[in-house]
Amino acid sequence: MIHSEELHDEIGDNHIATSAKNPVRDDAFEISDEEKIELIKKDVESILQTLGMDLTDDSIKGTPNRVAKMFVKEIFGGLNPDKKPKASTFDNNYKYGEMLVEKNITLYSTCEHHLLPIIGRAHVAYISSGRVIGLSKMNRIVEHYSKRPQVQERLTMQIVQELQIALGTEDVACVIDAKHLCVNSRGIKDIESSTVTSEFGGKFKEEKTRREFLDYIKLETKF
Repeated sequence: MIHSEELHDEIGDNHIATSAKNPVRDDAFEISDEEKIELIKKDVESILQTLGMDLTDDSIKGTPNRVAKMFVKEIFGGLNPDKKPKASTFDNNYKYGEMLVEKNITLYSTCEHHLLPIIGRAHVAYISSGRVIGLSKMNRIVEHYSKRPQVQERLTMQIVQELQIALGTEDVACVIDAKHLCVNSRGIKDIESSTVTSEFGGKFKEEKTRREFLDYIKLETKF
């Protein structure tokens, strides 16, 4: 029989997702960002003190505040629904009916199992059903859902779902190719491996359309 703590370790060490949605509490945004920063600052101070660090040293004195601000304002800022980018769309007046692909979107996220970086590229495509979206908005959607504790499978799905809603079509696809530092720098310490995930909707489930998309992006992982 596997004990609860052993089960949690096994899930984390094997990078297994347990939910298609980010596990965020209902009361997550009842306090302000400033209040969160103050609370996290104290927690980081406690961690550093427990590790034996000298918090009177000028080099590390400001670290708790820097880390707290980074967590709330930057790397986990995508948790806040108020920061979700407005995905403005426009009529496809020029009647472009072929696939549009935005490839090599730089992606920085954080593994929710060890809070270590995920670094890679997202490749996103859609076929218009009458609406189009600005290219930079595709990048911003990738960034928004990346800026939270994540698992790569969920992130891939969230990007596709958000674009499907914005564009009013199922014909959206996303492939992510990324390195996980929780694999590359700890545990198995395999510095060469990367993880590829995909989500195909609508016409992209058809072999011909999916193959066209994959031929466009021609995956080459270089970091």
